[in-house]
Amino acid sequence: VNLTLTLSALSVMTITTDLQRKTVTGSCYPATGNLLIGRAVNLSATSTCGLHGPEQYCIVSHLQELDKCFVCNSQQPYDPYYHKNSHRVENVIQLKDSNEDLTWWQSVNGVCEGVSIRLNLEAEFHFTHLIMKFKTFRPAAMLIERSADFGRSWRPYRYFAYNCTKTFPRVPTHALHYINDVVCEERYSDIEPSTEGEVIYKVLDPAIHVKDPYSLEIQELLRITNLRINFTKLHTLGDNLLDRRSDVLQKYYYSLYELVVRGSCFCYGHASECAPVDNGSCHVFVIGQIHGRCVCKHNTEGLNCERCRDFHNDLTWSPAEANNPHTCKECNCNGHSNQCHFDMAVYLATGNASGGVCDHCLHNTMGRNCEMCKPFYFKDPSRDIRDPAACTACDCDPVGSMEGGVCDSHTDLDMGMIAGQCRCKLNVKATRCDYCKEGYYGLTHNDQQGCQPCNCDSRGTIMLGAPCDQISGDCSCKRYVTGRYCNQCLVRLALTSVCTVCLSVHRCMVENGQCDCRRHLVGRQCSDVQPGYFCAPLDYYKYEAEDAVGHSPSDHNLPVSIYKAVHLTPLVGIVQYACRNVHLLTVRVKLVVFVHGSSSMCVFQPDVRSVHRERSQGHMVTWTGPGFSRVKDGAGLVFTIDNIPHAMEYDIMIRYEPEVHFTLRCTYIKSKTAIGIKFTLHFSSFHLSLTFFTTFHPSIPPPQLVLIPKYTELPGFQGNDPAAEERRDEMVRYMCLDSFMAMPMPMLAEMCTKLICSISAILHDGALQCQCDPQGSLSAECDRVGGQCRCKPNVIGQRCDQCAPGTYGFGPYGCTACDCHSQGSLGHQCDPVTGQCPCRQGASGRQCSDCQPGQWGFPSCRPCQCNGHTEDCNPQTGECQTCRDYTDGQYCERCVNGFFGNPVLGSGDHCRPCPCPGNPGSGHSNGDSCHTDISSNQILCNCKQGYTGPRCERCAPGYYGNIEHPGGQCRPCQCSGNIDTQDPESCDPRTGQCLRCLYNTDGASCSDCKRSYYGNALAQDCRRCTCVTAGTQQSYCTVGHCHCDRQTGACPCRENVVGHNCDQCAPDYWNYGTDRGCERCGCHPLHAMGSHCNMFSGQCHCQQGFGGRQCTECEQFHWGDPRVQCEECNCHPLGSEMAQCDRVTGVCECREGAVGRRCDECARGFTGVFPKCVRCHPCFELWDDAVCMIRRDLDHIHHEIQKILESGATPGVGDKRIRELENKLAQVQDLIRDGDWDRLHQLIGQSIDDLRSQKSNTTMWHSRAEIALTDGRLMGVARELNGTAVEDEVLRRNLTQMERELRDLNTTLIQRRQEQENYLSSGFQGNTFL
Repeated sequence: VNLTLTLSALSVMTITTDLQRKTVTGSCYPATGNLLIGRAVNLSATSTCGLHGPEQYCIVSHLQELDKCFVCNSQQPYDPYYHKNSHRVENVIQLKDSNEDLTWWQSVNGVCEGVSIRLNLEAEFHFTHLIMKFKTFRPAAMLIERSADFGRSWRPYRYFAYNCTKTFPRVPTHALHYINDVVCEERYSDIEPSTEGEVIYKVLDPAIHVKDPYSLEIQELLRITNLRINFTKLHTLGDNLLDRRSDVLQKYYYSLYELVVRGSCFCYGHASECAPVDNGSCHVFVIGQIHGRCVCKHNTEGLNCERCRDFHNDLTWSPAEANNPHTCKECNCNGHSNQCHFDMAVYLATGNASGGVCDHCLHNTMGRNCEMCKPFYFKDPSRDIRDPAACTACDCDPVGSMEGGVCDSHTDLDMGMIAGQCRCKLNVKATRCDYCKEGYYGLTHNDQQGCQPCNCDSRGTIMLGAPCDQISGDCSCKRYVTGRYCNQCLVRLALTSVCTVCLSVHRCMVENGQCDCRRHLVGRQCSDVQPGYFCAPLDYYKYEAEDAVGHSPSDHNLPVSIYKAVHLTPLVGIVQYACRNVHLLTVRVKLVVFVHGSSSMCVFQPDVRSVHRERSQGHMVTWTGPGFSRVKDGAGLVFTIDNIPHAMEYDIMIRYEPEVHFTLRCTYIKSKTAIGIKFTLHFSSFHLSLTFFTTFHPSIPPPQLVLIPKYTELPGFQGNDPAAEERRDEMVRYMCLDSFMAMPMPMLAEMCTKLICSISAILHDGALQCQCDPQGSLSAECDRVGGQCRCKPNVIGQRCDQCAPGTYGFGPYGCTACDCHSQGSLGHQCDPVTGQCPCRQGASGRQCSDCQPGQWGFPSCRPCQCNGHTEDCNPQTGECQTCRDYTDGQYCERCVNGFFGNPVLGSGDHCRPCPCPGNPGSGHSNGDSCHTDISSNQILCNCKQGYTGPRCERCAPGYYGNIEHPGGQCRPCQCSGNIDTQDPESCDPRTGQCLRCLYNTDGASCSDCKRSYYGNALAQDCRRCTCVTAGTQQSYCTVGHCHCDRQTGACPCRENVVGHNCDQCAPDYWNYGTDRGCERCGCHPLHAMGSHCNMFSGQCHCQQGFGGRQCTECEQFHWGDPRVQCEECNCHPLGSEMAQCDRVTGVCECREGAVGRRCDECARGFTGVFPKCVRCHPCFELWDDAVCMIRRDLDHIHHEIQKILESGATPGVGDKRIRELENKLAQVQDLIRDGDWDRLHQLIGQSIDDLRSQKSNTTMWHSRAEIALTDGRLMGVARELNGTAVEDEVLRRNLTQMERELRDLNTTLIQRRQEQENYLSSGFQGNTFL
């Protein structure tokens, strides 16, 4: 067990160490440790002995000893001296206490199920492995679970059981195939040993090779926020099954010495260290604790570095990978925002280059990068988009311009856009869009076109160019013409218009003859149908037999008198409403159709059965609906009609089609069929029953019922009006009604179409909506007459809302043909949803076109012949598939490459691995195949390319690799063809590094030109660089040779240096050869002859009267603005460095000791009369420095006092100390006044010592140190006193000022002390003041 533990730890630490080696160039990972350390409060157990009082327990292995039972009392935490019998769960963190005694957790006696230990972590962690050491028997069954969402959901890691098949029957027990397999293990659940048995679980099992430990799959497998160990079964002696007394159960419980949970904080590869989680409590440092808050890198943040930092969302956050840290990228908002977010749509649109979208753009900008101006603003062409004033407000009239005054935001000539240009409404003009165009008037905000057309009648208007007033719109009329639009004569004329009577409501506009149309009818005469609507045909109200409700012959709703009236002659019936004056709300009609006549021998058939009819290609479809219904003799159908739109008479029409149907088991006897119709109106007490009889062939299925409206009762068709008579004649002449009696129905005449649309408009008060199914139809429009939608393939129905018989899968692409196999299927119909055909016995597959598994050759299925190495073969050819036992071939009759032998069934041989030198799959096999040499009885390997030797144990010449260890491979030396392949030393045989590159090439693969060379190394064309040293960046030049781009030969020029060889300044630049490159000439655009200058001196070519390098100054030895006045410098020749003064200020550059505008005065620190200036005594500089330092210190003290007054924090200085300082300062003033310098030096020294001692006793007030420093300055001043009256006066003045400031300080301190006492007396507790 110890050896297993050591190997487990090494395997996990190998991966962990590998993770930690990653640097900032890729992913990085923190150190690992025991996650339980420092987390006792996060560890819990569902069962603990003695929590509510002392409990007795016994130990099975002690039953023969005197002391076999003990007491557990866990009411108090464990203490090695006072509470040794406490066995709480936190005891498992450490194996032993401070006295080296074992500690453990123990559950309540006899509790077998529902016992668990749970660790709740404060953040996401990497979990690597777990070790448990038990005090009692290891559990007979347990499982380890994890949660990655703080306990909201759980997933199992591993099951452990003494008998996995019995305890966890649904959990696999095989060995691991994949790293994330969930299996059950039995090796850790034996009843032995009785104590100190271990259970070890490793998340990454070393038996499974992990190709990439940094992959997202592995990271997800290691990630946890909670860990739970569920104990589900105890090992017992069996006595607890018969006797549940407490003294029997006292020896059965779970007990655990130690629990180790190894892991590290989970940072998605964005951190290499972690810190304590800030949860508002004090952090107690525990040695070895693994903290949970990542110290994030790569511009990430969060507890686990799970998101990008603010303003770093230009790329999507991703976990770091081995070779890609996925660093969060800062957003580019052009300086107009400091907030952004990531947008995946933008990221995909930019080719995964950038997904940052700026938020809250300032300075009137907008856009993903704040790169555009907001509406009503445009970009100033003279400013950069990063300029805060780049966007300027539009100047457009909001009334006449489009979108309320929006102008072109930028200039784009291809799109016809000019920055700031207003976009006028259609009838508006002018730069600001504030005038109507000619022929328009009334500029208003609500008008979409800005201005209204004048609408002046050209025949009565005088002015054609501007026919109306732009404000009022009044037209200028000709003589004898009147009206606002000049469209009326003084004597009004009557206008007439003709409207189509049937489709309109008999009204039309006087001006244009437009009829007032019914709903969804359009056109001047209301003769057209609005798109998406249709006119109902005469047979619109039809009812399919397969949609009716079937009734058995014994149903009392069927009329029985029909049996007695079979001999009656055929009769035609008319359904007519008797209640004409009743307002029609809902009419519900029930038609009962029953069949009598042919007594059939098919007694096994149901009374009523729907039959779907397939539509064959090339055959005419002569029926409607999905098919028909077969009705047993004497049975009937009930049709419910509840959609009659208009109260009037309707003719009942019956459509049917003979069906020839002969079978071997069913024969029709009679040749007559009686059809009866019972009509019931659910509207009032009105009731009508009509019975129809006719003679049908026994193969005729029940009919389709159609209600035909009696159009002669409708307005426009009834009466003796000539127009009505003409329409009735046209209905007969053009056989409009007869067309609906024929099947299939012929094409309607154009006149019939108009008349039928008139009838439909009257019945339905307009046109009907198409309601085409969006999935089954090709468009939302339907036939103008009839309303038939254009259906997708294999879709039927007026609204294209169902699959045709023999198809399935109604969806956006129509329906798919069932294609049931004729020999394997019982029929041609399939499941309308799945498409599954009804298969015959022995057939399988959706189309019933396949053999059963293990067979092939449909429909003549026969077993697969695979020599016992597989049961699966190709269903068409019989070729074996997925051969096992390392076999291959059409019948699994030969060994796969890497194995040898004879796998044919009955040979007694099998396939064995080739030793070349290792077996296939060992990672050390270098041969393609092998065979047995009969003469030598040796196995000969056929080596892969790049290997050689009897067993392929060496790399061939020209290849490299380390194949002594498993996994090693020989690869070709990748040297781009720039080495001598015959030279054994041209590349390293172990690493493959190219060692002897030819043709001036370099690099690990000889794929680059050498430094100072350029060209195409792959074409052996590398030439020396020709860079000019003076213009090339210095970092690219060594020993007279400069490096250039290895592909193009372009030299890396210094700033503003151009040329392939960096041999000249850029246009309008100069100062060639300097370290910084060339500088801009800066020639004045008006005072210089051009923008260019001398490349070396920078001198511009100035016009007369101007000077300076840039022609912006006065002539030599002058200063001022040449556009106003130039003055002579007049620099003193003895005091100035040169005759030329500053060309702007006129100040001369002075020599040492001289000052003044013209350098004609002695400077500070010098005495005498210019030009004979003599430097002062050295003591002057010391005195001058000391006075400046004192002034600075006193200013600092004043600043500190001001801070105290503002903050109200009183420093720890007492009144006594202030008075002592005041006394000593007074003594210093007296001594200075009396001139007793010795006494003064002594007193100052004592004061300094006193201040230093006071400084060492307190640290609460920073100003004391400042006072001590000031005293030090005073001591230095005292040493330098020269006794002069001037110096004495300066010192007195400084000390007096200091005395005044200290008195003010004392007053402030007294005031603050009083405030402190007031606070304390009021009951407030604040900071401690001394």
